[in-house]
Amino acid sequence: MTSEITKQGLIIKAQSGFFTVETGEGLVVCQLRGKLKQGRAHGDIAALGDYVTITLLEDGSGVVENVEERKQALVRLDPRPQGEYQQVLLANADQVIFVFACAHPNPKLRMLDRFLVIAEKQKIPIIIIANKIDLVENAEDIFGLYENIGYRVIYTSAKLEKGLDELRNVLKNKISALAGPSGVGKSSLLNALQPGLGLAVNEISKVMNKGRQTTVTRQMFPLEGGGYVADTPGWKSLALWDTEAAEMDAYFPELRDLVPHCQFSDCTHVHEPGCAVLAALQTEKIYPARYESYLRLRAGQE
Repeated sequence: MTSEITKQGLIIKAQSGFFTVETGEGLVVCQLRGKLKQGRAHGDIAALGDYVTITLLEDGSGVVENVEERKQALVRLDPRPQGEYQQVLLANADQVIFVFACAHPNPKLRMLDRFLVIAEKQKIPIIIIANKIDLVENAEDIFGLYENIGYRVIYTSAKLEKGLDELRNVLKNKISALAGPSGVGKSSLLNALQPGLGLAVNEISKVMNKGRQTTVTRQMFPLEGGGYVADTPGWKSLALWDTEAAEMDAYFPELRDLVPHCQFSDCTHVHEPGCAVLAALQTEKIYPARYESYLRLRAGQE
């Protein structure tokens, strides 16, 4: 009787209950051990980006025995008849890369602000890519405010081959979630970094965007310099479903440092006397557009 072989690994693909695990010695396609599925699950037990322990079977497949605790996860709420269910888009991301174009399409900065709040809440480090800088005279005029707030912004152009080395360096040896609206040039950027990468990522994204009737495949792709990148479409549907209005200021870096200086501990930063946020707004120490985003998100608006 042969003894069972167990290995540690990382889930790099998830599809219909099958998980492809990178063990460092090759890929193993696994299913969950029955005991992990016992009881009612309120969310994905195993997901893309999870670190797992598996047992190898004689036919070369494997069984997931244990899923390590996640440091965080990008979660989408899926309302089901039997109750809310949390779908995990990506677990244990080291960073999230938000790609927005400077033009064609024009950047929707309110959408970016919403994405930033979601990432701030999950405590995931953030990098903003201002792409297609060749289409505008000065990209800093559009995205410079985010640098002033404290976010790292990388200015890129696949056409001019600008910013590619900097982007390549920040992706190295990290698990990176990639997000941004359609048409911003993500595929061209990825292809410029690594030939064929954008095409591969785009094919998975097309499948994921076809709707509920299509089998959902989540996958991350290895980078030649080490690390993985995973396209994570669906950020617009990542509703801030468990976020209270009163905590929203904590996810705006330029506001949260002012909050302790407000006269009232339950200040909404809308009309109260002695509000440090309103005082900063009047003296142009915070950006009016960002304050408007805060008000809309606090009110539950898009």
